[in-house]
Amino acid sequence: MTGTALLALISLGTVGGAHLLSRARWTWRTPRLGIALWQSLGLCWGVATIGALLGVAMAPYRKGVLGGIPGLYADQAARLDTVHMAALLSAVSLAAVLLVMLMYAVVRVVRARHRHRVLLALVSRRDSAVPGTLVLDHPGAAAYCVPGVRSSKVVVSAGTLELLDRAELAAVLAHERAHARERHDLVLLPFASLRQVFPQFGLVGRCLDAVELLIEMAADDRARSGRPPRELATALLRFAAARPAAAPSGTLGVASPDDIPVMARVNRLLEPKPLPRRARLAAAAAVPVLAGLPLILMVLPS
Repeated sequence: MTGTALLALISLGTVGGAHLLSRARWTWRTPRLGIALWQSLGLCWGVATIGALLGVAMAPYRKGVLGGIPGLYADQAARLDTVHMAALLSAVSLAAVLLVMLMYAVVRVVRARHRHRVLLALVSRRDSAVPGTLVLDHPGAAAYCVPGVRSSKVVVSAGTLELLDRAELAAVLAHERAHARERHDLVLLPFASLRQVFPQFGLVGRCLDAVELLIEMAADDRARSGRPPRELATALLRFAAARPAAAPSGTLGVASPDDIPVMARVNRLLEPKPLPRRARLAAAAAVPVLAGLPLILMVLPS
């Protein structure tokens, strides 16, 4: 079987894999590994899809997916008929759209954060009770971080200070600092841009939702390190009961308005179920395979 055919099969397989992974619950038991799987699966789909189209386009040269590209620069492009030229244009167009939309998502998020930082400078205040944190004089429950390259800001509302006790508040702040420290905003960007490219596909939205939940669970694990998990669990329940608004654009909040993800996070905090060692090793081994296999097939000769 040729590399092009294998790349096409891998591309289709990643769609099925995304469907299964979006419904999986075992990833909740090891969210960081789940995030790595999602990243490798997304990379695998992009490289395999572009590679399969490019392989069809380069078929007349019989030198593999990438091996035929030099022929385009040697005045041999005339060997490409309509079908092969269409495949070449499709590969180039898909690669360009994915890159442009990713850059657009980056610019949009950076602008949103800049606007929010300017707003925070006007309406927020410092409070000795929560050092290193900005406080908004708002009665509603809110806690989120504004990630940044040089510095990140953690923001809470006055309503949150009244809603939570000292231990719960410390757990929430640790959760937000984990978001900022691990740059979870960068993890979300490719999936958010992919939803912009394919808004009509519900699977893409489910993929983004799954990654968002895993990111929250990963931050939960960091926040409960060295403290009783009940502190963060009760804080999440209080937030859910208070019906918080969605976090501002470009930020990462501690709780979503949806009850189901919150209860899933609370249950895993109170009743942790580590993934068996063999399952962890198998999932960890799948990450480099998914990320590297399409690249290997693209460079192999025909």
